[in-house]
Amino acid sequence: MDNERAFGDLDAVAGDGDFGYSLARGFEIVLSDWDALASDSPAEFLKKVALVISKRVGGTSGPLWGTAFLRAAGAVKDRQELNAADAVAMLRAAAEGIKARGKSDLGDKTLLDALIPMTDALEQRLEQRPAAAEPAVGEPAAGEPAPGGAELAALAATTARAAADATAPMRARRGRQSYTGERSIGSPDPGAVAIAVMAERVAAEWDVRE
Repeated sequence: MDNERAFGDLDAVAGDGDFGYSLARGFEIVLSDWDALASDSPAEFLKKVALVISKRVGGTSGPLWGTAFLRAAGAVKDRQELNAADAVAMLRAAAEGIKARGKSDLGDKTLLDALIPMTDALEQRLEQRPAAAEPAVGEPAAGEPAPGGAELAALAATTARAAADATAPMRARRGRQSYTGERSIGSPDPGAVAIAVMAERVAAEWDVRE
């Protein structure tokens, strides 16, 4: 919401300039209807958000971001409380949904170029294991401590920002920006920047609320 104009200006470099406006119109409904959308079930909450985004966000962004939230819901449909592994599963499912809906992948200069590296970084951090022997059942592993929420949020933010910045020299191969050819080279992808901004906001809020 705070970056509506900035996202629009970035999109105007090689697109039609409506990305910030479109995204803001959907998320302002999510914010205003937050109490009605809230649910004890994470999956139900995400489904409701997906419906709002799909209906209210214009252009190609609505179906893509709506699909992301819907696929994330499917990844945790039987979960009442979420952990870090669930977060990775939701992000991975969201990315796969966007791939299928947008017929895009890494290197096409889309939001996937920030979302997938961010998800990979989180998954790799969670999978780090010490070289020591496996602990007994019920005992924590020795050596590398389990990462906390603040550490993971910070990792997501820094990875997403670096990945978003790295889209600048790419040539867009999907979406409206791909129509402009060489003009898409030289500025970062708006969707990738949006992922970075969201990750950075999550990290900042996590620090405040801990």
